[in-house]
Amino acid sequence: MGLSQDRDKAELRERVWTALDAASAVEDDTAHGRIPAFHGAETAAHRLADLPAWHAAKIVKVVPDTPQEPVRALALSQGKTVYMAVPRLAAAAPFYVLDPARLTVSPAVAANRRQVPSLTTAVDVDQLAPVDVVVLGSVAVDRTGARIGKGAGYSDIEAALLTEAGLISERTVIVTTVHRLQVVDQVPTAAHDVKVDVIVTPEEVIMCPGPRTPSRIRWEDLPEDKIAAIPALALRRARRG
Repeated sequence: MGLSQDRDKAELRERVWTALDAASAVEDDTAHGRIPAFHGAETAAHRLADLPAWHAAKIVKVVPDTPQEPVRALALSQGKTVYMAVPRLAAAAPFYVLDPARLTVSPAVAANRRQVPSLTTAVDVDQLAPVDVVVLGSVAVDRTGARIGKGAGYSDIEAALLTEAGLISERTVIVTTVHRLQVVDQVPTAAHDVKVDVIVTPEEVIMCPGPRTPSRIRWEDLPEDKIAAIPALALRRARRG
């Protein structure tokens, strides 16, 4: 990815964060520097739950971000198994599995990312089953499904790990829940950026045109410090020789 695209993404993030702050659209003091915890996240979660793909889903993977906490709670309350990545993928076993049948606390408590490590153990990719729905957080997204997060790239790496393991396929529906101000005219993207099939805001559902390009680990785009900081990546590269 070139410097000019990096700059374009950074400028877009700043515009969206500034617009959210100006509209008092987030729960925190500011939207800047984070996946925005937008007002209406719970409404968006319930709108997502009306989708046929959600009704049919048994296993959903949801990011650990705060605005997707209502999605995690709703999934668990409806008996769906939830996969959630270890923050920053900073463990050799990079995914938590929340099985609603084994919870000893309410779905609302289990959905809190700070509670998850005390409720279940993390597992490696080879201990997971195929995923029906993936729910991402975003800073900005456009109606083609192009999206960007904060810039760290963890959602893209998670998707690549699961796709290469055969757990995300063309049948998996990828969704993002966002505030309407996060839906923009155009998002600049690189080859490794995950696109979504559906955008859900508190007010509407936007179906994005397909098909979606399958994710893969693009080793050529990953700096050495990123690989070293993510044990699952370091291990896979070692196995590749």
